[in-house]
Amino acid sequence: MSNLKRIFLSVLVLLLVLAILAFVLENQQPVSLLFLGWAGPQLPVSVIAVSALLAGMLIGPVFGWFLGRASRASRKRLV
Repeated sequence: MSNLKRIFLSVLVLLLVLAILAFVLENQQPVSLLFLGWAGPQLPVSVIAVSALLAGMLIGPVFGWFLGRASRASRKRLV
């Protein structure tokens, strides 16, 4: 059973890597983002999208940790 889980996980990771590779290879058009008057450098669409994904993956857990800490502290004050 353990080997079946390992094989399934390996196939899942391989499919994810192939999907990301296909996305990166298909989105090589350079674009420049404009935000609040600031124009960023021209980068491929895939670089911007993957950077936004990674930033969200880092920021999301940090917010969750802060919110969890705040709710635990408020529960302790109620007891």
